[in-house]
Amino acid sequence: MQRFVPGTSVPYDGGESVFKMFRPLIQATDGLSLGQVCSVTGLESSTIQNWVKRGFVAHPVQKKYRERQLARILLIAALRDCMRIDDIGTLLESVNGDADDTGDDIISEEQLYDYLCAVIGTAQTGSLSLRQIPEAVRAVTEDYVPTDDTAAGRLNAALTVMVYAYTACLYKKEADKRFQMIKEKHYDC
Repeated sequence: MQRFVPGTSVPYDGGESVFKMFRPLIQATDGLSLGQVCSVTGLESSTIQNWVKRGFVAHPVQKKYRERQLARILLIAALRDCMRIDDIGTLLESVNGDADDTGDDIISEEQLYDYLCAVIGTAQTGSLSLRQIPEAVRAVTEDYVPTDDTAAGRLNAALTVMVYAYTACLYKKEADKRFQMIKEKHYDC
């Protein structure tokens, strides 16, 4: 089964710093257009515009999406099949507050996305049980330097929820696929 970078239609072979693959494109074009973001994510432009309008993603600057906005879009896209959009917004707000205000952030959106991808990559290899996910989150965030007394706890709690939700969605998709095979009378699943 081919894996994709979480929240995108880009093939994924693992790795801890996934977001760095997008940086050269963002820097070369001084930000991504809405069409380019749609190409990377596979999302409709109206979906992204709705997320901006609702405050889940910071407004583009001169119609360009920079690293912070792309990372936030990727986080939401990775979780949207398994969580309600309002819940994703609340979860991201618990980590970084207002999407338009970097002053209340405890971590960059890009680093948060990379942490998510790192734990998901470990979980997808089958080497993590559900009970081991919180410890994997703590291990991945070991290099994190907290901005206040609650930052590390908030980050780890939110990231753990993200990994559980994403992993649950993968299991649900696999169950749906196998159920479809049974309905089609293919019992070799």
